[in-house]
Amino acid sequence: MNIMAPIKKIFSIVLWCATGGAALALLIAAINKKNDSLCKGLEVQINADGKGFFLNKKEVVRLLEKEGLKDITGKKLQRLNLHKVEDALAKQPWIKDVQLYFDNNQILKVKITERQPAARIFMVSGSSCYMDSSGKQLPLTDPVPLKLPVFTGYPAEKMGLRRDSALDQQIKQLSVFLHQDPFWSNAIEQVNITPSKTFEMIPLIGSQVISFGDGNQYEDKFRRLLVFYKRVMTKTGFEKYAGINVEYAGQVIGTRRGGPVSRTDSLQAIRNVMQIIRMDRKMEADTGKIREVKPLESNQMTEQNLKSYDFPEENENGPGKKEKH
Repeated sequence: MNIMAPIKKIFSIVLWCATGGAALALLIAAINKKNDSLCKGLEVQINADGKGFFLNKKEVVRLLEKEGLKDITGKKLQRLNLHKVEDALAKQPWIKDVQLYFDNNQILKVKITERQPAARIFMVSGSSCYMDSSGKQLPLTDPVPLKLPVFTGYPAEKMGLRRDSALDQQIKQLSVFLHQDPFWSNAIEQVNITPSKTFEMIPLIGSQVISFGDGNQYEDKFRRLLVFYKRVMTKTGFEKYAGINVEYAGQVIGTRRGGPVSRTDSLQAIRNVMQIIRMDRKMEADTGKIREVKPLESNQMTEQNLKSYDFPEENENGPGKKEKH
């Protein structure tokens, strides 16, 4: 019987235990040494580019001091409860993410990512707030130049109520789309929420109301509306229609206006919308499916075979006119 095998096994176990114990002791010593180290300063970074829009470094320092991190230079690191401060800052409405940590030089790093508003919401009472891309309600700040989609008629005093969860989701989707799309962010001035929780859109150019229905299939509805703008209204004029309805799948219904229309105003509206469309460099070519959409007209006459008008060329003689030779 080889008696050396058990001895070697025991020796190996003892050696590993001693090594582990030494490593643990070194780790504890390093932690204690760091905790005994003194804070050598504070650095605040707001957003990845270092530029805060709603928060500034002075405001962040004020929040840190409110949570007990005042005059921290020279204080022991172990006396600074970063987790507590981090949790408190995360509750601030304009802060999306926050990280506090000490670097190898004992400098306290504070990294903050702001929430970005995606829409301005007006309640039925007249009060208002911002909403970010996640649907979170944000308070108003001091006047800042924000170009955001505007929603009016929200049927509550606070967003996020359970009974309006579907409406909140649709507002979030529409606001993100309008905020990110170069053409529609310029073309739509306001979105009204009706008592039945559908949407009516007020364009910047023209005086018609766009009946949008609910927020479902919103991308397809905007595509059909764009086709109507490009192929019909740039030909007939923007004041011909009192209303446009894209609520129903595969259709665009235009309701004719009853009174006479000023041709000068109509031509100017055409020029304006064509300029907006040209500004949209990201506009994609129409798909074959969209080309098959047939605009309809209501108000005693229904036309289901309107031609697919292309952009009328614009020159000094007006849209759609040939140049004089």
